Amino acid sequence: MGKFTAYKLPLKSLSTGEYEYEYRLSKQFFNDMESADIHDADLNVKLTIEHRHEAYTLSFLITGTITLICDRCLDDLIMPVDTTYTITVKYGEDYNDESDDLLIIPESDSFLNVAYMLYDTVALTIPIKHVHPLGKCNRQMSAMLRKHRAHRPDDEDTQLEDDLIDEIDSIDNNTLPDNTPVDPRWDGLRKLADNNTDS
Repeated sequence: MGKFTAYKLPLKSLSTGEYEYEYRLSKQFFNDMESADIHDADLNVKLTIEHRHEAYTLSFLITGTITLICDRCLDDLIMPVDTTYTITVKYGEDYNDESDDLLIIPESDSFLNVAYMLYDTVALTIPIKHVHPLGKCNRQMSAMLRKHRAHRPDDEDTQLEDDLIDEIDSIDNNTLPDNTPVDPRWDGLRKLADNNTDS
């Protein structure tokens, strides 16, 4: 059984009328898609198909959460997803997906696999910059970036880094409890920074 067999819709065998399908998208789905951004997911999909006059209208409703990596501190960032997508599918001579809202598939195709439609719909919800709200990043990152900055010469390329560090430094650490757990991955980075200082 293929990775995405569960997402094959038997369009040709559907009589005129309305049909509903439900899917759950988890980490495995995005691993199978070889997604670089989405590291975990808990998504529910409701797909409604309306078959009328040789056209199939597919309406997707996707809700839940996905886990990304924060661009600022590299910790997990859980992002809510609540999105919809609608497309009309018709049979024709050749495959044609040039339109955003109309897909033509060959008459020889009895099934339509919607796995990539689901993936694209979720991927389009990801913002270009995915970061925690101010004050929610790993507070150890500020110190690590400051040590790294101290070992670099001043040049124009450091402006973005300086802005990032200033934003992290603006966090009021007094609002964070002292017993906040520290991600063990930062211990390895701290050792690297200390080794650079010693040499």
